[in-house]
Amino acid sequence: MLCINPYFLCHRLSISLGTRLVSQKKRKLGEEKITAMREETNKLLYVRFIREVWYPTWLTNVVMVKKTNGKWRMCTNYINLNKVCPKDPYPLSSIDRLVDGASRYGLLSFMDDAPLVMSFDLKNVGTTYQQMIDRIFKE
Repeated sequence: MLCINPYFLCHRLSISLGTRLVSQKKRKLGEEKITAMREETNKLLYVRFIREVWYPTWLTNVVMVKKTNGKWRMCTNYINLNKVCPKDPYPLSSIDRLVDGASRYGLLSFMDDAPLVMSFDLKNVGTTYQQMIDRIFKE
C-alpha cells in the first residue's frame, strides 16, 4: 500500500503544558467482543496500520459496536486526549466553496471517509490532513 512519507508530513500530538496525564480504567468485555477485537487488531497489525506501544498514560479503551450485518466495529474515544490538545490554527477550506468547486465533476471521492492510518477522531488531525493535501496539490 502506498503511504505518505513521514518526512513529508506527520501528525504529532501537542499536549498543553501542565496537563494531568490520564489513563482510563480497563473495561471488561465479553468473549465475543474480545474475539472480534483480537481479529481486528491482528488485521491492523499485519497491514502495519498500527503498531504495539507501551504507554502508561493516555490509554483509551476500545469500544466494540455491533453493526447491522452482525459483525463488530472497533471504535476508540479520544475525548480525554482531545481536551488537552491546543487547537491547530492552520486554516481549513470552506466546505461550501469546496462543494461548489467539485460540482462540475462527474466523480467525487471522499478520501477521509475511511481513514487507514491516522485516526480522524483525534483533535487537529483534520488540519494535518489538509496540510498534506495542500502540499500534494501545491502549484
